[in-house]
Amino acid sequence: MVKIIYEIVQHDGGWAYRLGGVYSEAFATHDQALEAVRIVMAEQQVGDESVTISYQDESGRWHEEYSDGGDRPEVEVVDSFEGEAPPSL
Repeated sequence: MVKIIYEIVQHDGGWAYRLGGVYSEAFATHDQALEAVRIVMAEQQVGDESVTISYQDESGRWHEEYSDGGDRPEVEVVDSFEGEAPPSL
């Protein structure tokens, strides 16, 4: 299972969530950034239909893989905010 770890960080004069070095938009407050990442996390947990995916690799060969629409990633938030304790996740 894939594990996704978001970080809540200060960014661009406000707060943002970050994944793999990519930042979200900046939010005015820590709580707004935390709420935004919670929304993203909830959306990632919504399953979809199972499908067969076809793709071509670098050498030009075609592959087919089955994707289970219910296979959702494990998601975590790392929040090192040192002010007032953030709300529990």
